[in-house]
Amino acid sequence: MVRSSNEDAVAVHPDSRLIIVADGVGGASAGEVASRMAVDMIGERFIRRLPPCDEPRPAQLLTETAVDEANGAIIKLATEQTQYAGMGTTIVMGYVGDDWLVYGHVGDSRLYRLRGGQLEQLTKDHSFIQEVVDQGFFPSLAEAREYGITDNVLTRALGSTAHIKATTAITQLIAGDLYLFCTDGLTGMLPHTEIQNVLAAAHGQLDTAVETLVTLACKRGGIDNITVALLRVNAVQPSSTEP
Repeated sequence: MVRSSNEDAVAVHPDSRLIIVADGVGGASAGEVASRMAVDMIGERFIRRLPPCDEPRPAQLLTETAVDEANGAIIKLATEQTQYAGMGTTIVMGYVGDDWLVYGHVGDSRLYRLRGGQLEQLTKDHSFIQEVVDQGFFPSLAEAREYGITDNVLTRALGSTAHIKATTAITQLIAGDLYLFCTDGLTGMLPHTEIQNVLAAAHGQLDTAVETLVTLACKRGGIDNITVALLRVNAVQPSSTEP
């Protein structure tokens, strides 16, 4: 509702079981170029070398490699073409296996899981405010904000350093799970409890949930680009194991 350009990028590849959401770093040059590069390159890398569905470790390793390769490409372009100097992007992504989800992120784009009516944030922001809370300077993010620390100072982003390390993890899937991938344009406008209520009230209707979340974020001011991708787990195929 405020910005004239959209620096977010998103790709959902159902056949490849892959979701990627990126947010070009606000205020940096050509953030939209960096976010699109990251989404396209990571997607191409996964589709070309699709990891197996029965074991999560290869997907976790590929996540780390693909993110670092996209980071290198962003830095290379920013170095070669001055109009792109300083560009960067956050990323959050997930790859679905038989009964697990491998996810990774850099920056403050987030992944949430709604399970049993309760919403849990699975990723932890790579941000200065999160860092000072983790180090014990403040007991909570709310108290750090009251002190005057803002949420928008990142400590990690693609394009910021020669090599980047994505934080990755594996979570087991349960039928009925709902996973929300989003940029901070959503979480900066809507509190945790409201996101939880919207997702729970949608009863698994993804289009309804996405439309409601984006509409509410816009009504609250929409000061940043808002990108949302939802993954619903209808059933789980247990991974085969040797006796």
